[in-house]
Amino acid sequence: MKNNKEKEINQEENKKAKIKKENKKAEINSEKEKSDKTNKFIEIVKKKWLINSTKTIILIAIILAFFIGVTVLMQELNLTPIDLTEDKLFTLTEESKEKVRNIDKDINIYFVGYTEEDSTLDLAKQYTKVNEKIKIEAVTPADRPDLVEKYGIETSSQGIIVESGKQYKVLASNDLYTYDSTTYETVNIAEEKLTAAIKSVSVDELPKVYFLSGYSSLSLNNGMQYLNMYLQNEVNEVKTLNILSEGKVPDDCNTLVITTPEKDFDDIATNAIIDYINKGGNILWLNAAVAQNRSLNNVNKVLENYGVKPFEVGIIRETDSSKMVSGSPDLIMPEIQYSDVTAKLYDSEGVIFANATKINTSDDETLENLKVTKTELIKTGENAYFRTNFSNSSDSAQPGEEKSSFLVGAQFEKTISEKNEETGEEKVQSKLIIYGENFFISDYQLTQATQTPMVAYRQNKDLVLNSIAYLSDREEDITVRKSTGTVTYTATEQENTIILAIITAVPLLIIAIGIIVWMKRRKQK
Repeated sequence: MKNNKEKEINQEENKKAKIKKENKKAEINSEKEKSDKTNKFIEIVKKKWLINSTKTIILIAIILAFFIGVTVLMQELNLTPIDLTEDKLFTLTEESKEKVRNIDKDINIYFVGYTEEDSTLDLAKQYTKVNEKIKIEAVTPADRPDLVEKYGIETSSQGIIVESGKQYKVLASNDLYTYDSTTYETVNIAEEKLTAAIKSVSVDELPKVYFLSGYSSLSLNNGMQYLNMYLQNEVNEVKTLNILSEGKVPDDCNTLVITTPEKDFDDIATNAIIDYINKGGNILWLNAAVAQNRSLNNVNKVLENYGVKPFEVGIIRETDSSKMVSGSPDLIMPEIQYSDVTAKLYDSEGVIFANATKINTSDDETLENLKVTKTELIKTGENAYFRTNFSNSSDSAQPGEEKSSFLVGAQFEKTISEKNEETGEEKVQSKLIIYGENFFISDYQLTQATQTPMVAYRQNKDLVLNSIAYLSDREEDITVRKSTGTVTYTATEQENTIILAIITAVPLLIIAIGIIVWMKRRKQK
């Protein structure tokens, strides 16, 4: 019985070995057939084409025609160039595409003094694929002297003219770059500038953003220069408001920005801001941690309109290492909540707040009486604590210190008046977006080692720009923006080398081989 079993096993193994051997043989035969077919084709080319000089010339002509045809076809198709840069500096982002996709005005963009090979021109041509109403043309000053004269472009310089009807925007070549004095790098902002220019000539009126001056150490010229540039790139008209000299918030103000008041508002400023609120004005309020008690009765009077309580002396600190930067409890990474303002940032890497404070609000009944609805935007982790004793150097919460998930970003909508069908009056609302931090939008460096401004970290820039877009009733501009990155032409040269190798070197190599074989055959005759 045992011998029969062993015999069966041996037979099975022999059967498997035989099948394996047959499969191997079939595989070898298949490879041999492929090789024979290839060799046969080569022999046909050698004998029927390369032996005869006329046929060899015809073969070379066919190869040349093929590659010339492919090159012409690629140019006709106007395919998007290959972008090998890390930050995709020469590829149009989805955000820019969305911003120009639905523009229904004819827009002409003239690149004066630029060559067809210019990378910025290649980038601009990508707009035409998104919206057929956008036209791109490279011209010389000699071709279009009318443009040079009309828009004041010097004949020896380059310029980009974006026009639609009577509206226009002129960009000089140096407008497409900015210089980071801390990292000593040139930063490419060509896409931001081009998209902003297209949007600016397509809208009837630019949103006006005013920054209140005179009460905070932060200003557009001191600590917020990057934000100023970003806002203008987003198609906003940005101004500073000296409310004491103006006597009021201008009627054309879409968003009023207030950064941490270091002294109380004057009565004129208080009345002007409250009057602005009652007319349906919108405010972005940025308030860092309070280090000492100050008498800010008028400041608090303004905040009371939305049910926001006075800020307390103290600072938020984190205990969860995953919610702080480099082990620094004061540099927190709060959690973004889902809302209309933060929807595009909800699943992002988030923001970084430095020296944040908590936002205290009135109870639900008080908010209802004020006709105010509250939406939470950003909150800390559950293990964060609020330190009021700044002399305490411990990194953990001490007895008596409040520990909670603190609100550090919120949106308030206050109904001023309801819609009246009889009189035809529309509903009037005033919006307030408030963050318990203001350094996150500043030029201040997070660390001296990185030398990067706070506003450029993570989604800090996106949060403030999206907040202003929402307050200015431009929800279509709420998005996640592309990092500009540093300018480098290495990748573009590599791209050109690769393309030239494919289009030029390969066919030339084939032709050279063909000539060598032909001459060899001719000698053999």
